[in-house]
Amino acid sequence: MLEILGDFSDYLVYEENRPLIFTQAVFWVFFGGVIFIYQFIYRYNNIRNIFLMLFSMYFYYLSSGYYFTLLIFSTFVDYYLGKFIYYSAEPSKRKLYVTLSVLTNLGVLGYFKYAYFFTDTFNTIAGTSIETTNYLALLLNNLLNLSIDVSRIFLPVGISFYTFQTISYSVDIYRGRLKPVNNILDFAFYVSFFPQLVAGPIVRATDFVPQIYKEYKISNEDFGRGIFLIISGLVKKIFISDYISVNFVDRVFGNPEGFTGFENLMAVYGYSLQIYCDFSGYTDIAIGVALLLGFRLPLNFNSPYKAVNITDFWRRWHISLSSWLRDYLYISMGGNRKGKSRTYMHLMITMLLGGLWHGAHLRFIVWGGLHGIALAFHKIWMEIFKPENDKDESFVSKLISGIITFHFVAFCWIFFRADTFELANKMILQIYHSFRPEVIYEALVGYRNVFLIMAFGYILHWLPTQWKTFSTETFIKTPDFAKATIILAVMLAIFQVKSSALQPFIYFQF
Repeated sequence: MLEILGDFSDYLVYEENRPLIFTQAVFWVFFGGVIFIYQFIYRYNNIRNIFLMLFSMYFYYLSSGYYFTLLIFSTFVDYYLGKFIYYSAEPSKRKLYVTLSVLTNLGVLGYFKYAYFFTDTFNTIAGTSIETTNYLALLLNNLLNLSIDVSRIFLPVGISFYTFQTISYSVDIYRGRLKPVNNILDFAFYVSFFPQLVAGPIVRATDFVPQIYKEYKISNEDFGRGIFLIISGLVKKIFISDYISVNFVDRVFGNPEGFTGFENLMAVYGYSLQIYCDFSGYTDIAIGVALLLGFRLPLNFNSPYKAVNITDFWRRWHISLSSWLRDYLYISMGGNRKGKSRTYMHLMITMLLGGLWHGAHLRFIVWGGLHGIALAFHKIWMEIFKPENDKDESFVSKLISGIITFHFVAFCWIFFRADTFELANKMILQIYHSFRPEVIYEALVGYRNVFLIMAFGYILHWLPTQWKTFSTETFIKTPDFAKATIILAVMLAIFQVKSSALQPFIYFQF
C-alpha cells in the first residue's frame, strides 16, 4: 500500500517526460477526487468555480510545468484589457486595447512556438549564427533562484488553444457581443477549464461565460451521454489510434522505402484514421468530462470523412478552429465582401496561417496551402456548376465526390505527418512506382490485426448518423449495472491492445 502511495506521489509534481493526460490511470484518480469534492460544493457557484479553476491550474502545471505562468500572464492581461475595452468611451482607445490584446497573445504564441523557426530562417538567409534564449526561464531563474535551461524553448501544451480563446474574448467585447466577466477568478476559470485546456475544442467566451453563472444541472441523460463520450474517446484514442500508430503507421512514415507502395498507401489511410481518432477521441473525452461537471462544450468533429467536398470537410473537421479562423481572421480581412479575387486571397491567407498554426515548419504551410487552393477551386466550381438544389445531385455523384475528397485530404496528410519533405516525396514515389500488387495478400496477412482495426475504425466512422444516435441513446437508457458491465468490457479490451508506453495526443504538439 505504501509503495502504491509512493508511486502516486511521484505524479503530484511535474515531470517533463510524463505530462498528465487523459489516457493515464492517474488522471482518473485525480478526476475521481474532483468528483468526490464536487458533490459537496456544486450548489455554490462561486465555490464551485474557484475549486475547478484551482484544479485546472494544477492540471496545467502537471502538463506543462513552469509554463503555467504563461497561462496566468494571459489571464491577467486579457481580463484587464477586456475591462478597458468595454468601459472606454473613445473608439480609438477601444481599438488600441483590442489591438494590444491581439498583439500580446500572438506575440507570446509566436515566441514560444516559432522562435526556432524564425531564428533558423533568418540565420540561413543572413548567414548569421544567432541562438535563441528562453527569456521566461531566465526571468524565473533570477526571481526564484531556479536552474532552468535558458537555451531551450519548450512549446507549452495548449498555448495555441488558450491564446485563441482569450483573443476571442477581447474581440467579442470590442464587437459588442459580450460583456466582461464579473471578476478575474471567473475569467481564470474560463481560460483554464481543464477538460479542453490543452487540446481544445477552442471554446469562445460567448458560449462558456454564461454557463459560469448558471446553477449546476445535469440530467440522467446528460450523465449517460457524458460516460458514453468518455468511453468512445478512450476507444478511439487507445484501441484504434495508438494501436495502428505504434504497430504500423509510424514504421512506414519513418522509412517509406522499406515498404511497398501498397503498404505506404495503407499507412496514409492509417494516418488519416489515426489523427481523426486521436483528436476527436480527446474531444469526446473533454466534452464528456465537462458534461459530468455541468458544462457544455461545442461539437468539434462531425464525421469529417463523410464530406462530399472540401468545403464540407472543413465544416466537419476541427470545427472550433475552422469557425474561429473564419470569424476572427477571414471575415476580419474582408471575407467575400471585396470582390472575387480578394475573396480567394483572403481564403488562401486564412488557410496558410491555419497551416502555420499547426506547427513551425514549411510542411504545415504546404498542407494549409493545398487546402486553400482546393477551397478556392471548389468555390469557383460551385459558381459555374452549382445545382439549383442539393437534391439534384445523385447518390453516385455524391459518392464519387466523397471518394475524391477523402483521397485529397489523405494526400495532404502525407505532408502533415512526414518529418521531412524528403520522406513525404519518398512515400509518394513508392505509392506510384513500387506498388507491387503481388505482395498485397502477404501484407494483409502480416498486418491483419492492424488492418482489421483500421476497417473497424472506418466502418464506425461511416455508419449512418441515426445508427450512432441510436447506440448513444440505448447506452443512456441501460441500467447502471449494464453500464458498468459495458465499461468494464471496454476497459479490458483497451488494456489488451494498449502499448507499453502511452502515446501523447497528436494535437498536444500544436
